[in-house]
Amino acid sequence: MIAFLKRLWWIIRRPSAYFSLGFLTMGGFVMGIVFWGGFNTALEVTNTEAFCTSCHEMRDNVFEELKPTIHYSNRSGVRASCPDCHVPHNWTNKIARKMQASKEVWGKIFGTINTREKFLEHRLELAQHEWARLEANDSLECRNCHSDESMDITRQSKRAADAHERFLFTGEKTCISCHKGIAHQLPDMAAAEGEDHAGLLAPAHGEGLLASTRSYLGLSSN
Repeated sequence: MIAFLKRLWWIIRRPSAYFSLGFLTMGGFVMGIVFWGGFNTALEVTNTEAFCTSCHEMRDNVFEELKPTIHYSNRSGVRASCPDCHVPHNWTNKIARKMQASKEVWGKIFGTINTREKFLEHRLELAQHEWARLEANDSLECRNCHSDESMDITRQSKRAADAHERFLFTGEKTCISCHKGIAHQLPDMAAAEGEDHAGLLAPAHGEGLLASTRSYLGLSSN
């Protein structure tokens, strides 16, 4: 192996006997374009809802939970797909997230959540990993679409306006601090240790979540 690498390095570093410097430079430029095009195409393919749900672990579990929510179907026809919520849009953070997500391939290979029972068993752990990631990046993926600068709280309910003004605008909390379970069902929060999730024990959809958010924020129901 070492001998092969030495010979390869010798071939690379010796001057070309048949091709001009201009030809080699142009060839390298063209190959660079081909490589970048292929890399970017592969990156975009893995950044689609179709790719995310091509595995039954995602398709049969979290994707089914997304369908009844407003992020999937709403009056304006705007859908937030898997990468919209789980992959940053800017290139640097996107690549970092892709590298992080490559570890999840091992879970697929070794069948970590290849059954419904295994998925439910690991659900809290998976959710906590994602919540921690969003807490660390200040809910960057949420801010792909939602901007506090563009938010007109005068058109919100008093409950929502109070919460956003008190916590979001001051930076005391970030989106995921209150909106856990907004697109997927919450795990068994009673099993979470060292975290105050008492107000988030409601179902993921409907008035239950609104009531739980009020409780979590310490806001009155009035």
